[in-house]
Amino acid sequence: LDAVLAARYYLCMDKTREQTAMRVSRVTIACNVALSAFKMFAGVRANSAAMVSDAVHTVSDVFSTVIVIVGVKLANRSSDKEHQYGHERFECVAAIVLAVALFATGAGIGWSGARRIAFSVEGVFQTPGKLALIAAVASIAAKELMFWYTRFAAKRVGSSALMADAWHHRSDALSSVGSFAGVLGARLGFPVLDPAACALISLLILKVSVDIFRDAVGKMTDRACDEETTAGIRAVVLAQARVRGVDQLKTRLFGDRIYVDVEINADGDCTLREAHETAQRVHDAIEQEFPAVKHCMVHVNPTD
Repeated sequence: LDAVLAARYYLCMDKTREQTAMRVSRVTIACNVALSAFKMFAGVRANSAAMVSDAVHTVSDVFSTVIVIVGVKLANRSSDKEHQYGHERFECVAAIVLAVALFATGAGIGWSGARRIAFSVEGVFQTPGKLALIAAVASIAAKELMFWYTRFAAKRVGSSALMADAWHHRSDALSSVGSFAGVLGARLGFPVLDPAACALISLLILKVSVDIFRDAVGKMTDRACDEETTAGIRAVVLAQARVRGVDQLKTRLFGDRIYVDVEINADGDCTLREAHETAQRVHDAIEQEFPAVKHCMVHVNPTD
């Protein structure tokens, strides 16, 4: 009965994660399409290289959200013969693809900014119009709202792909801040500041892409949980009846889920049934206290 209830619980949680990710993705795609079109129009009309670069970055957000949708869909598929431990790591794959795409976008924007700086030094430059400033302010507000909205959903359901998408929104908000500063500076008589903002935007995007990539790779290479989580698991184990100590505790991240292997001490004179009951109690307590734990293996060592 416990096994059936646990299976139903995880199935319900996976469905909730998928539904939440799909809902958030639909909202952000609609917002990004409208915002990128407005920023591109404003950038071209107001002769702002920074705003055009910002618009391209927003278009990449649409692509990244599509990657998130595909990753979450694949990650929530049930276990099968070829993938007996599930498909959770597909979310990490999606995050890695997103990071690579984001890096390419940042590099392209940086190259464009460098060329514009060279042109402005040579005197080939047009002062951007007021429309670019309005677009920058609108973009900052919209992207920051999307960041908090997506980040809240990602933390609630524990999705690394959704969290990566949230930080993509934040990088776009930061790039819009750079666009605003560059356009304002250019209008105040410092034309080189507009393309310089492109270079700054590109550095911000590159940093975010590297952070996303490192986090996703860490989760795909059986990285252990943080010390706080490990200490919490150890405390839960030691709080169970008949447990005399913890000989070994290992954790590893499997996508956004956790696998736990623990060896406990128990009275060497207890019966096999009692030892099994102790192990089962430890197993159930860990999965109850830490919902992210997908699998827990408990081994009992006898002690005098």
